[in-house]
Amino acid sequence: MATEWKSGLEDVIAARSAITAIDGAAGRLYYRGYEIGELAGAVPFEAVTHLLWFGELPARSDTAFADRLAAARGLPAPVRELLERLPRTCHPLDALRTALSLAAAWDPDTRSNEPEANLAKCVRLMSLVPETVAAWQRLRTGQAPVQGQAGGSHAARFLQLLTGRAPTAEVARVMDVVLTLHADHELNASTFALRVAVATLADLHAATVAAVSTLKGPRHGGANEDVLAMLREIGDPARAEGFVASRLDAREGKSRRERADPRARIPGFGHRVYRVDDARARVLKSMAKEMADATGRGRLFEVAERLYDAMRARTSLPVNVDFFSAVVYDALDIPPDFCTSIFAVGRVAGWCGHALEQFADNRLIRPRADYVGRPPRRLAG
Repeated sequence: MATEWKSGLEDVIAARSAITAIDGAAGRLYYRGYEIGELAGAVPFEAVTHLLWFGELPARSDTAFADRLAAARGLPAPVRELLERLPRTCHPLDALRTALSLAAAWDPDTRSNEPEANLAKCVRLMSLVPETVAAWQRLRTGQAPVQGQAGGSHAARFLQLLTGRAPTAEVARVMDVVLTLHADHELNASTFALRVAVATLADLHAATVAAVSTLKGPRHGGANEDVLAMLREIGDPARAEGFVASRLDAREGKSRRERADPRARIPGFGHRVYRVDDARARVLKSMAKEMADATGRGRLFEVAERLYDAMRARTSLPVNVDFFSAVVYDALDIPPDFCTSIFAVGRVAGWCGHALEQFADNRLIRPRADYVGRPPRRLAG
């Protein structure tokens, strides 16, 4: 039976899921029924991961799941050796993608898609992604990866892997919130790519590589790199309105295809689902101001605020999660091309949750194309 074609599968229901709900009209995001604004900062990222995977939050006194995640910490020696051999110009997401592929060869459960094997791989991936991301950041900046089974929360551990020292409680809290906000977002491009791969019964590492590869695109996770680069380019809050006017005026003379080019857009604005500001952006805006003021980088927040106001005055485009997260990353002294890797550190929780859900009730995802080519014809003579 033929169905209506929609460009980019916009609003097409492609899966049934009990993990995440988005109310685009109201700008609300729910993890398993809990509104994101209530979870972020109130529930640790480890517990949020448990919620995404199993449907419920663990009891506050139950540390079994967090302990299992912590027990999986440590960068596998083959992965470290691979990272040490990569050219230092390698993009962080390319390094992560390559490391995940190698890790599959050493994982004892790679070839098994049994429930317990997949859960064990999810636990290991929750550690492998931040360990790899942090190790590559240090290697490409001339530092040795941090070794040892350091304690602390998932967020604090990641920061320690990055900097080589234990973070303050406040900075660890900020990172915990960032990871929670990025943990899942329904059938976004990378999660859909992962579910398509899982539906073929590809192993979990292969599916995660598909997700990371999709995340790199500037129309998905890669947009936060562009936001930070844009804000730094503007530099002065007084230039924000002029920048917006110039970019929007230039778009008016472009074709639809040209306007779709990420380079012609103002990154951090617009979303396929939200019609009002992204629920996660509201949390990040206040956090961005606090962090910018605390680290002496208030000027960048002022640029962001002025640009946000200018966009509100000229367009109806909602702000998305990438916009104010870029200011938080700047306050944490994170370079632009590293921002999306932090996105992956949080999003792997959601990827694993969706993989477990897809494996549990699987059917090959095989949509159809609306053929618009030549009608049937015969070879001449």
